[in-house]
Amino acid sequence: MTVMVVGVLLLVALIVGAKVLMVMRTIASLPKPTPATVSTTVARYQAWQPALDSVGSLRAVRGADLALDVPGLVSQVDLRSGEHVDKGQLLLQLRDADDRAQLAQLEAAARLSQLNFRRADQQRAANAISRADYDSAAADLKSRQAAVTEQQALVAKKQLRAPFAGRAGIITASPGDYLNAGTTIVTLQQTDSLYADFTIPQRELGKLRIGAPVHLAVDAYPNRRFDGRVTAINPKVDTDTRNVQVEATVANADGALLPGMFARISVDAGNSQRYLTLPQAAIVYNPYGDIVFVVQPSKGKDAQGRALPPTVQQTLVTTGATRGDQVAIVKGLEAGTTVVTSGQIKLQNGASIRVDNSVQPADAAHPVPQEH
Repeated sequence: MTVMVVGVLLLVALIVGAKVLMVMRTIASLPKPTPATVSTTVARYQAWQPALDSVGSLRAVRGADLALDVPGLVSQVDLRSGEHVDKGQLLLQLRDADDRAQLAQLEAAARLSQLNFRRADQQRAANAISRADYDSAAADLKSRQAAVTEQQALVAKKQLRAPFAGRAGIITASPGDYLNAGTTIVTLQQTDSLYADFTIPQRELGKLRIGAPVHLAVDAYPNRRFDGRVTAINPKVDTDTRNVQVEATVANADGALLPGMFARISVDAGNSQRYLTLPQAAIVYNPYGDIVFVVQPSKGKDAQGRALPPTVQQTLVTTGATRGDQVAIVKGLEAGTTVVTSGQIKLQNGASIRVDNSVQPADAAHPVPQEH
């Protein structure tokens, strides 16, 4: 009986050993996983300028949509679309022959009244007329002169003149057109410098000051930055949005900017600071904390004597401010540490990697939109 039990145990042990050997041989024959291909970068300190970011619109320092406050028939257009005009330059004339004839009649009556007043003044000095006649002549003169002034104002209203020097827009009125009072005829904009209007949350108001440098970016010129300064801060906070309106002045000597443009605006706030900086793509954001994969150098050799590939180690980090494509690392890394910037989804602690930096994720402090 004992011999039979021992025999069965030996048989079971033999079968189990054979199975284990087969599994080990199968595992050994499987191809080893290839290292994951990733890109890397080195964490370095960079100078950061604290900034307040916003969006806004551009507005001319002087700009107006010109119109006449009297109706009439256009008799003359002295303006070409898009040209520069001087202050007081005649742009458009309504037909005013009747008004000028009336003005000439009133001027003649005023001259006659002036002569009558001079005679009355001479007679008054000789006591030849009464005080009442003298006062009547004086009142008649003032009335005639006021009528002339009124008619001159009416004639002037038939002329559209530039209220300031600037660049005219497109004018579509032609001689013979009838214009109603208040009809916009042409826009006039002074664009040597422009205002940028934007808002800042009230919690950031303490960082804002008159004269602070301002930097603008517009879609029309993606590779160009326009500089200006804060010139006014609204003394009232909007009770609906809790934002405060800010005005900045931007030089525009070449006329590249136009009123009405949308602009992305950055206002310098405080002194420059140094932060350990990484591309935002290097951070793996998780509910339990943000991590980066730190590259560990190669250790040891394989069976053929070749150096083993480098590996990665998960490291918790504390992130700070962001700017463009970059993020500041407040805690968890040291300068000079190499971290993975792409391909993290394939990684885990101790995973082998192959570094290919031929393509890098965006790492611009002030990125600009790219049109494709």
